Amino acid sequence: MIQAREPISYVGRFAPSPTGPLHFGSLVAAVASFLQARANNGRWLLRVEDIDPPREQVGATASIIEALERYGFEWDGDTIFQSTSREAHEAALATLIESKMAYPCRCSRKDLAGAPRGLLGVIYPGSCRNGCSQGEAAIRVRTNDVEIAFDDVLHGCIAQRLESESGDFVVRRRDGLIAYHLAVVVDDEIQGVTEIVRGVDLLDSTPRQIWLQQLLEFRTPNYIHIPVITNSNGDKLSKLTGALGVPLDSVENTLHEALTALLQQPPPELAAGALSDIWTWASENWQLGNLAGHRTIVKTA
Repeated sequence: MIQAREPISYVGRFAPSPTGPLHFGSLVAAVASFLQARANNGRWLLRVEDIDPPREQVGATASIIEALERYGFEWDGDTIFQSTSREAHEAALATLIESKMAYPCRCSRKDLAGAPRGLLGVIYPGSCRNGCSQGEAAIRVRTNDVEIAFDDVLHGCIAQRLESESGDFVVRRRDGLIAYHLAVVVDDEIQGVTEIVRGVDLLDSTPRQIWLQQLLEFRTPNYIHIPVITNSNGDKLSKLTGALGVPLDSVENTLHEALTALLQQPPPELAAGALSDIWTWASENWQLGNLAGHRTIVKTA
């Protein structure tokens, strides 16, 4: 049984994956999450999502933490490592299996090549729902076509019918690793997270996570999906698109750029000021509503 911590009035979190250094897009997400937590007099947690060793980069965790410290972030409590929650992840998986809401699936990518595609890729056709051949298996969670809807703070009502729009989805991979969707909802519940601020690229995944919250009788946090930062070609800044780590010197100027990307309109002269002055201005002038209706923001410099 997963024992969740009783939340205080507000708990936010920043949850980077150690697949590379902290790049500008991730810095912007961290700034927004941090300022939203402080604007609500809440706690802000740092959780390193280190549950996918094949994708992790040696030294990335230390690099991310160093960058956050250089930029003046202060998180509440110790850094949390998602890998330490493996027992809780497995307990949640066992609950889903015991309730018949999850089942083994041995379908390969080749098996699903002809399946229709939706917002999140292949719409799983339910091939293994009623049993399948022996062999190495992933675990999928059952879905239905009851509408799952939530009100995103910036984007309004978002709704999906999971069975027809994405199908049953993987909660444990074929290699035995717990999938992101299950791990993230378990950890948010354990840590009492009340509001999640993250990139709009995860907006369409949120109904899957809400479905898991409902099946596991977890609370559903508030969601805020901020614009993603793109390069001039329109590609989201990421390791895959060659995004470099944020500089660890002249951090004041880069933090000023992050606030500008968040449409906060910091005074130009603030870029030459002290780091503490920039954070003070940002905390006193944080306007989340400036981001309403925006899905992407181009990094011009």
